[in-house]
Amino acid sequence: MPPSEVHVLAAADPVGAFEDAHRSGHPIALPTSGTTGRPRTVVRSTASWTDSFAAVSDLTGTTAASRVWLPGPVTATMNLFAAVHARAVGATLVDHLADATHAHLTPAALHRLLADGADLTGRTLVVAGDRVDAATAERVAAAGARLHHYYGAAELSFVAWGEHADALRPFPGVEVEARDGQLWVHSPFVADGHLEPEHHLTSEGGWTTVGDRGTVVDGRVVVHGRAGGITTAGATVRVADVEGVLRPLATGDLVVVGLPHPDLGELVAAAVTDAADVSRLTALAREHLASAQRPRRWLHLDPLPLTGADKVDRAAVRAALEAAR
Repeated sequence: MPPSEVHVLAAADPVGAFEDAHRSGHPIALPTSGTTGRPRTVVRSTASWTDSFAAVSDLTGTTAASRVWLPGPVTATMNLFAAVHARAVGATLVDHLADATHAHLTPAALHRLLADGADLTGRTLVVAGDRVDAATAERVAAAGARLHHYYGAAELSFVAWGEHADALRPFPGVEVEARDGQLWVHSPFVADGHLEPEHHLTSEGGWTTVGDRGTVVDGRVVVHGRAGGITTAGATVRVADVEGVLRPLATGDLVVVGLPHPDLGELVAAAVTDAADVSRLTALAREHLASAQRPRRWLHLDPLPLTGADKVDRAAVRAALEAAR
């Protein structure tokens, strides 16, 4: 009988629980945040993380001399991975950005630092959990920091890595290909499956997909987001496409969601953190987006609601837009 999985996030010391599981050969069970669907529990071997440590160290320059700041909760798997990796290489975890050489952040946390004018000089920032565009990368560089951005999934771990979302290339040891617009991964870092019987990994011949849409062009991985998107008046609008156009034009942050509509199926709607962006972006959307892609409802919402994992809570944004009708 295979060893039972260890629920490391339920432990008082999740990093220590991971290390114990690794020594004993037990798989680990990691609940996901459920920001893109129903929450699920991913089961993976500890080696599916530890085997990527050398590549992460090389990419980020993390060594025993590094001081790592993790402002987000360790209950988020990206933060747990960062904490486990830091301990494995002998790096020191610190409580404040001012003491750090490295920081692991969500895009929401990065935008807060930039908005607050935080001193980022000389620091290495590793950002994941949502798309980071080239304009944000330029702001990080102007602030004197180095940005690393990666795309992955709870079931897949690392898939692609780069300076921003438009410069992603397969993570070392990972192959990525697009089949009918869907990204498939051949990787040693893929999870074993899920605890819940209603969830399962889609695999074929050693390749796995979680349904994310995208393309691979000249070795560059272009992620379009989850399948489906917003269906409005018979047209399917990808949220990532709309956000990809409007975010670089916005003064503050922006989130696009779909709202139910009795006649059209759904409406494209947007929330912005800068009130002036409502009128600005409404005009710019007419210039830069196709008719079906343009948000038909706007809301000034500052701050954007966040999940416990410090990611934008799209369900809460949707509820706020519906309440503001």
